[in-house]
Amino acid sequence: MTATGKPLDFLWFIPSSGDGSYLGTDELNRPADPIYFKEIAQAADRLGYSGVLIPTGAACEESFVLAANLAAYTEKLKFLVAIRPGTASPAYYARLAATLDRVSHGRLLLNIVVGGSQQELAGDGIFLPHDERYDHAEEFFKVFNELIQTGHSHLDGKYIQAYNASLVLPPVQTPRPPIYFGGSSDAGIDFSVGLVDKYLTWGEPPAQVAEKIAKVRAASAAKGRDVTFGIRLHFIVRETDEEAWEAADRLISRLSDEAIDAAQQIFRNQSDSVGQARMTALHNGRRDKLEVSPNLWAGIGLVRSGAGTALVGSPKTVAARLKEYQDLGIDTVIASGYPHLEEAYRVSELLFPEIGLAGPRNQIRASFGQKQVFGGGGHGGNVRLASGS
Repeated sequence: MTATGKPLDFLWFIPSSGDGSYLGTDELNRPADPIYFKEIAQAADRLGYSGVLIPTGAACEESFVLAANLAAYTEKLKFLVAIRPGTASPAYYARLAATLDRVSHGRLLLNIVVGGSQQELAGDGIFLPHDERYDHAEEFFKVFNELIQTGHSHLDGKYIQAYNASLVLPPVQTPRPPIYFGGSSDAGIDFSVGLVDKYLTWGEPPAQVAEKIAKVRAASAAKGRDVTFGIRLHFIVRETDEEAWEAADRLISRLSDEAIDAAQQIFRNQSDSVGQARMTALHNGRRDKLEVSPNLWAGIGLVRSGAGTALVGSPKTVAARLKEYQDLGIDTVIASGYPHLEEAYRVSELLFPEIGLAGPRNQIRASFGQKQVFGGGGHGGNVRLASGS
């Protein structure tokens, strides 16, 4: 339970650039496929996840379009989609957000992604230095928020000019869909605390997360606001700790040193993200010291940009590690695992009962009350046991 006595809000992830069973190889690789994304979204919807994060970037399917597609095949699942200031006007994003919230019947969550890859930003026509991107984003969201909350905005700013902009059709949620943000730099934190509802951190060791939360809380209080907190983590959960660590080793068993070096060079040369630098510092490209805190494993970050750590262990072990983050103030988890369809089932079936989450929704009765033992799926059905046996 969180500090408020409520279970964690637990979201899953749509791997919209592709998926696989091993990092650093094309073996058992699953390319980006909208049909596969639908399978994951429908599984997450049924298995008890409250929502899914849809990533953004040049290598990913466009998050608003993909969310609109998946909303048609799901019932309760919420969609955390990215707004990237500078890739379109705030008025256009306001129309996108309002429409997606309307067609999904109020299931939209918004994720501010200012961007950390200089090369990718240049491809989008954005050439502002790191801290100035947040000055630009502040003007952007002044217009965006006024439009989506009131239908009108006017700004003649340094970066944004919006003259008598209007939005006719409002979102379902009032005053607007919730806004999430993750950023570790001083400029990012100062920008976010005046605007966002939930501050996100990547899965750093608890002591580092505690320092970040304290910093964000102080900055938020100085502006008279209260921000809640979430964490972005991968999960490798198995019935025993030993099995989980074997699965972690297997995930990078086909990852070459050359692939690691190539990925780390890209992170160093193309990213000015403070969060990425903090992720890289946990392992420094070395595979010999990947457990950076009890059960917190940095192997994924050897080649994956952004969130690079996983909680590894049995359900009880992982639940205990999650409790440490909850005690710091974390109330939301955005989770993933490889491959995402199978791991969505494992996390729901193994971990959810340990952390007080209900698991699958709307399950159809399997019997008239007798206990049933799975019999292998034969034509005779399952083995029925008398009640109480």
